[in-house]
Amino acid sequence: MNEVQQHHQRVDRRRILVVEPSAEDAKTIEQALSRTHPHLRLEFASREDGIAERLLAAPTLPGLVLLNVHLPEHQGHAVLRAIRSHPHLSEVTVVVFTPSTSPTEVDSCYQAGADSYVYKPVNFALFRTALKGAIDYWQDSASRIRGSLDGSCPTPR
Repeated sequence: MNEVQQHHQRVDRRRILVVEPSAEDAKTIEQALSRTHPHLRLEFASREDGIAERLLAAPTLPGLVLLNVHLPEHQGHAVLRAIRSHPHLSEVTVVVFTPSTSPTEVDSCYQAGADSYVYKPVNFALFRTALKGAIDYWQDSASRIRGSLDGSCPTPR
């Protein structure tokens, strides 16, 4: 069996790995998504250590990693690069969800391999709306990709 076959993991689009150092923000994410997307299963990591290795060791991959790049050791970009450096993790969507709106920060996240960058507002209602929009977009995109792969995607007229 070759290395690709050994590392083939199913992607569970109902699972989200949230990498969030703030316990308060993690609880807010959990509250917001339990209201807007109760069918999703959330897993939380508060530290950046070994995220890519954790994903590689899991029997199934989460469909989405929601990553706050402002981690305690300032290694969020390294986490993103580590995930993107493994071809076996290419099907995992990584959405950066962070309080920075700096154009330099946004550019560096995209250069490191982020699929999307979403500003994390302080206000709970805006926070929930931004998070819901990101999750809806991710789920719609995944559905379109799956549909185009199995031929069930409608043809534009």
